[in-house]
Amino acid sequence: MTVSTSERPLFAGGCLCGAVRWQASAGPRVVHHCHCSMCRRWTGSGFATLVWFSRSDLSWDGAAPALFRSSPIAVRSHCGRCGTPLALAYDGRSDIALAVGTLDDPAAVTPRHHYGVEGRLPWVDIDKDLPGKETRERW
Repeated sequence: MTVSTSERPLFAGGCLCGAVRWQASAGPRVVHHCHCSMCRRWTGSGFATLVWFSRSDLSWDGAAPALFRSSPIAVRSHCGRCGTPLALAYDGRSDIALAVGTLDDPAAVTPRHHYGVEGRLPWVDIDKDLPGKETRERW
């Protein structure tokens, strides 16, 4: 069966082992680097790069992501098989952030700002000219 261009997802991605796949039918709302301590621990890296989509534009294929309530205001997900960090979803919001590293074509998006700049590590030397925002969510 051939899939027409109009039926193909605009963006798609998945975990390392391929058990969890996602697709977005519309472009991202925003892309940014997050330096907060929670994103650093979630990714096991110096920062996370996140791409935000409307939840209504996102669908999941294959295995369901494993969910973890990472704070009183957010749930994070990962692949239950290989552990790849997948998504961050704040309670009551209509959007969801996917880890950029899960995109099939991560070069298709470009970060526009830094978030959680108060947690930025001194050795993180990336996109220095982008604007920065402090973390709003505190608990």
